[in-house]
Amino acid sequence: MFKHTHPYQPFIKKDSKKLIVGTLPPPRFTTGNLLEKDVDFCYGSYYNSLWLFIDKIHDLGLRFDNSQEAIEERKAFLIAHKIGVCDIVESAERQKMDASDLGMSNIKLRDVIRYLQKYPNIDTLLFTGGNSKNGPEYFFRKHIKDYNIKLELVSKVTPKIHQFVMPNLMAQNEVSLDQKRLIKTVSLTSGSGAANIAIGSNPLYKQLKANNPKFNTFNFRVLQYREFF
Repeated sequence: MFKHTHPYQPFIKKDSKKLIVGTLPPPRFTTGNLLEKDVDFCYGSYYNSLWLFIDKIHDLGLRFDNSQEAIEERKAFLIAHKIGVCDIVESAERQKMDASDLGMSNIKLRDVIRYLQKYPNIDTLLFTGGNSKNGPEYFFRKHIKDYNIKLELVSKVTPKIHQFVMPNLMAQNEVSLDQKRLIKTVSLTSGSGAANIAIGSNPLYKQLKANNPKFNTFNFRVLQYREFF
């Protein structure tokens, strides 16, 4: 059994307005056995694709390697765009050394609500996946039950958007609702290959593909992510 511990602390600044929320990077980021094109930072797996989407959207010319320069490029982008990163899984156990969300057991979650309390400028959570089992939205829904928070559906069109009222955590075991602070959540289509099946059945994707046979699932994600990054 492999103890899969998240290798990175949340990356959040005082003026962060959006927060990327995923689960765990592949096990090789915990063991330090990175691939040549991996970056030793949040979403650093070359095959995760998040930074490929961002690079395409903003024409950044990012490096994809193990260098410190590649890390600093990503930090600079997040700071400039007031985006933070706080994956919701702190640790899990795996029988197989892979990155499958379904392969996780004995899962320990981070207290994302406490981070939202600490950083009051955050008004949007960007889930890198939907509500499928052991995905970031799935875990977040489980997590907020401890605070008696419920997500309210705003838009059921992909990517689904919800909102919730952020509780004011005044003291231990004392929670009140601050009606002035609404947090929006956006469930982006996962960058995983498994999500390509869902994309293939998406009406918008079918329409765009029919109009342009060269249009692919990467292009579809770039189109979707562009609005939020």
